[in-house]
Amino acid sequence: MAGSSIGKNIVLTTWGESHGKALGVVVDGFPAGMKLDEEDIQKFLDRRKPGTSPATTPRKEDDKVEILSGVFEGKTTGTPISLMVRNTSQISADYSEIANYYRPGHADYGFDKKYGFRDYRGGGRSSGRETIGRVAAGALCSKLLSEMGITVCAYTIAIGDIEVDYSKFDRAAILKTPTAMPDVDADKRAMELIQNAREKQDSLGGIIECQITGVPAGIGDPVFDKLDALLSRALMSIGAVKAVEIGDGIRVSAYNGSYNNDVFTTAGGVVFKETNHSGGILGGMSDGDKIVVRAYVKPTPSIAKTQHTVNKAGENIEINIKGRHDPVVVPRAVVVVEAMCAHTILDLMISNMSSRSSSIIEFYTDGN
Repeated sequence: MAGSSIGKNIVLTTWGESHGKALGVVVDGFPAGMKLDEEDIQKFLDRRKPGTSPATTPRKEDDKVEILSGVFEGKTTGTPISLMVRNTSQISADYSEIANYYRPGHADYGFDKKYGFRDYRGGGRSSGRETIGRVAAGALCSKLLSEMGITVCAYTIAIGDIEVDYSKFDRAAILKTPTAMPDVDADKRAMELIQNAREKQDSLGGIIECQITGVPAGIGDPVFDKLDALLSRALMSIGAVKAVEIGDGIRVSAYNGSYNNDVFTTAGGVVFKETNHSGGILGGMSDGDKIVVRAYVKPTPSIAKTQHTVNKAGENIEINIKGRHDPVVVPRAVVVVEAMCAHTILDLMISNMSSRSSSIIEFYTDGN
């Protein structure tokens, strides 16, 4: 299977299946010399692991990370970093009957047509557990970015029709609320909505927003490797994401140019924009402002409600999907969005180091 790697300078390759022995990621090209231990990664994985609140699946997994290579005496060595998380709570019998039919909203039919074979246990590579590797790698990228004064912060802004009130934005609430919402009141209403969906054997979708601050102007390229294009690719590669917005997104189609244009001004020798409809990206490159990106997440496709589908014999049948599933995947996907954004930014920043000949000359002649 191709397509399990992403990145140009820092290449992430995720591996493993939902009900296999383990999942993980190989991070190739990460710079040497950064302090790193399991706890740096574990705090990110703890944000996506199941069984932590009523908003998640009851599947219990510790999701403890193991660093297999690329770190020596507490520092990255510049060689491939291999990270692994063992599966400890598989109940594959829950999925045995789906081997013979195609679940609505899943990749089952596509897998069978493409490969003539599929791992039906929890979806195999199409499972949300594949994102474990992304989050583990994103933890490395986020740490290095933070040492450069760059922060990547994702959170839930909507679940179903419940939206956060930005006037009540509390960043500290993101890691405290079950929904990862920065608005405690909206979180309470969203949890009621989630419980109602669970009782109806149904599920919900939502919206995740990510703010990236501290990125200098000029990161990204003006044609195919645009910053917004690569952020969109990274986020659309997350299984549940169906749409991505940068800045004001689809709303700009109704604006006048005089309103949409973020005018530049200066104060104290610093150039900045008076507004940020662009979401911090112009012409495919960062403009020095806060980068704002949103991912739209579909409802969890595995629901207990009776549905009709087709089996491998081509017969119409009715099904009730068994197993342990999230009533909404949005809260656990927040850190996945954060991880993919962090990797995209860091990868492009490394590319930007060679955008000027003077930078290369300075690097190799400074002090010599």
